[in-house]
Amino acid sequence: MKFSRKSAATAGLVVAAALALSGCAGGNGAAGGGDAGKSLVVDASFDLKTADPNRQYETTGSIVAKALYQTLLTFEGNDVTKPVDGLASYTMNPENTVMTLTLKPGAKFSDGSPVTVDDAVFSLTRVQGVKGNPSFLLDGITVAKTGDDTLTLTSAEPNPALPFILPNPALSVVNKKVVEANGGSDTESDKAEAFLNKTSAGSGPYKLESFDAAKQVVLTANPEYNGPKPAYSRVVLRNVAGPTQKLNVEKGESQVALDLNPDQVAELAGSKVKITSDPSRYMIFLLLNQNKDVSQITSNPDFLKAVKLGIDYDKIVKMAGDGSVRPGGPIPSLFVGAIDAKQGNQRDVEAAKEALKASGYNGEKVTLNFPNDITVQGLSLQNVAEAVQAQLKDVGIDINLAPAPVATELDAYRNGTETVGLWYWGPDFPDASNYLVFSPGELVGLRAGWPAGADPKVTELANAAKAATGDARAAAYEAWQKELNASGPFVPLLQPAQSIVTAPSITSVTTNPVWTVDLALIK
Repeated sequence: MKFSRKSAATAGLVVAAALALSGCAGGNGAAGGGDAGKSLVVDASFDLKTADPNRQYETTGSIVAKALYQTLLTFEGNDVTKPVDGLASYTMNPENTVMTLTLKPGAKFSDGSPVTVDDAVFSLTRVQGVKGNPSFLLDGITVAKTGDDTLTLTSAEPNPALPFILPNPALSVVNKKVVEANGGSDTESDKAEAFLNKTSAGSGPYKLESFDAAKQVVLTANPEYNGPKPAYSRVVLRNVAGPTQKLNVEKGESQVALDLNPDQVAELAGSKVKITSDPSRYMIFLLLNQNKDVSQITSNPDFLKAVKLGIDYDKIVKMAGDGSVRPGGPIPSLFVGAIDAKQGNQRDVEAAKEALKASGYNGEKVTLNFPNDITVQGLSLQNVAEAVQAQLKDVGIDINLAPAPVATELDAYRNGTETVGLWYWGPDFPDASNYLVFSPGELVGLRAGWPAGADPKVTELANAAKAATGDARAAAYEAWQKELNASGPFVPLLQPAQSIVTAPSITSVTTNPVWTVDLALIK
């Protein structure tokens, strides 16, 4: 599950890992790297609901949709700073309100029919019309065919993030004729999901052989695909709990394990498997409530300053394991507009003690709320909370940990009644605009008791960032984050790593923060 607007930076991403089947081990025709004609076995902890690309909006669903379908725009490798051509090329008007897409020739669906503009228009309006989880991605956008090979996306307001939205696998292009023939439409009356859970209707590198949302998904190579031929002609994606994933990849019963936690990854040090660890798109942060009715302590600016100066950021990142990094602000290091960790708040114990003294704090217990039944990329929030507690004790702040099930704690977080909260945020698409919700009066700002008008300077810079276009966007978002670091009620802590473990036979795995891994590029 992807957190932000859809699920409000809460649970689910790795609750699925805890519920995933522990079985599903054993051989599936596993082969060595690049051995076309045999199976690639990939173990994951499923949060899978559907194989319908225009309805799916979960982590595993995106992996599957990326393999079966193509999007109008895409990203190259793991670089999400620059959208590139997919099925189409694009231009934006100077006002960032109209995107013109020109379909490229040569793409064919798995039944051999060509991909057309009609297919593209139908697919995008279907995302909007069926009103599934990803429909908000195209809110305020009008899709129209403007020529035999062109279509336009017109936004009600300037939308410079649109090129970063279109690569999402939820916006995949489906075969209109096939989908319509099987109950599909671009309205809520659409009934094609059951068909698409059995038969894919895409132009991607693979076709769907079988689909079981609880157990496994099997893909076979699409001979009509107009891109590079995948190294494996068959992929078996299995739902397996983390401990079993570790055993399987060690024993050679799988070639790829996607969901090992930091401790499990560390246990593999010195073994023959390969470990690839990169920063994930998730940002773990503290919020200190600025509503005086909630807390006279955390709403004091000197106390807030003491907390920011009292955290040992480097130590927390080290605890999280290889591949984890510290973002300089709320925007992850992977995105345009991110700032370096050196530009974030830094630990200074003596300065923190001075600020604490100025705040009038007198040793009162301060409650830190967090969900204790979820992890972020395998990292337990309990471990992070305990580290924060110990570090702030060095400054003189007495933190009382108050863990609770996410189902219980979520309401307090959403309603803005937590004194101090430990949560995480993941983007709906890889663009800095996702993080403006941390401004006064916005979604996450309100959860920290930070209403509109609370910080005019931050609001001014947020509005400037939202309006910025082209190369000016990066500088605008950097300026907004620096001011947010200085006066805002949030303390960005870290981006935990996304670790992928592969068998020695695998020579290449291409990750991406939008779709996790491109199965067709595994070699």
